[in-house]
Order: sequence, then C-alpha cells, then structure tokens
Amino acid sequence: MSPGTRDRILDALEEMLLDQGLTKVTLENVASKAGVSKGGLLYHFNTKDAMIAAMVRRLGERSDAQREVAAEGGTTVAQWYLQPPESISEKETALYRSTLAVLRSVDGNPGEIQQAVTEVMRLWDEGLRTEISDPVTAEIVRLVGDGIYLGALLDLPARDPTLHQQVVERLLGTDQVR
Repeated sequence: MSPGTRDRILDALEEMLLDQGLTKVTLENVASKAGVSKGGLLYHFNTKDAMIAAMVRRLGERSDAQREVAAEGGTTVAQWYLQPPESISEKETALYRSTLAVLRSVDGNPGEIQQAVTEVMRLWDEGLRTEISDPVTAEIVRLVGDGIYLGALLDLPARDPTLHQQVVERLLGTDQVR
C-alpha cells in the first residue's frame, strides 16, 4: 500500500462522520469510500476503534500544526486558544466537527478512542500550563476556549467582538492581544 492510503482512509472516515454520522461508519463503508479493499483497510487499522483513534490523533496533529503556524506569527498558545469565532477557519471548523462526532462515538465506553481523545486534550492542556504559570488561569483559558470553539461549531450567534477582546485581555492580563 502506498503511504497515501492511510490518509485516504482517514479522509474517508472524517468525511463520512461529517456527512452521515457515526451510524454509517463501518469498515466496509469506509473502505469503499476510500477506494480500498476491506483487507487494505485492515492492513492499516485492525478495528473500527483503531481507525477512529488514528483520526483523533491526526486531528490533534493538524491542530498542533495550526497552532505552530500561529506561534511563528507571534501568537501565544492562549491567544490561539481564545481566538474569536470569526477567526476560526472553515478547515478548523470541519476538524472540530469531526472531533465532536468522534467524542459522541465514545459514549462513555473507555477504550482506544477515549485514550486518543485524552492524549490530544492532555497535550493542549500541557501547552497552556507551560505558557501560563497559574494553573487556575490556564484551566479557565482552556474552558473559555472550548466554549468559543463549541459556539463556532454550533454556528451560534456571534458575540460582540469588543467584549470578546476584553475577556481575552482580562484572562491573559494584557492590554493588547492579537
């Protein structure tokens, strides 16, 4: 199998989750959508949970890459995490919609998917805690950021941009936040 096969499978899975929901995700359906045999899919992922867990980890890697690009432009982890909803790209929104679909699939069942979600979330927490010395403030930033993304995912009405900026400034103790 070519190195691109694994990504094609994960792309197909992500698209199916977004368009059809978890109930339509089977190994056979994902293999068909990815244009591979079921055996080809099983070569890369021996179970549906392993495939979904791999997608979660890939989403985490994509998010980390987006954060790194923001950091190269001078944006801190906290600023990136608290960006206003209108700054969240279509690509990021799709990425997080897939994450939400995956989180629904966990549905209280511990296992490989839950472990992958926990790993990704732990890495984001570590980034905030490394940057923000006060653990309470770091946790507040994480919770507010999660709320901002959830609002963007659900396409809730936009908040007042000035108020959003004031919230970020208060949380981060800055006068000027990008």
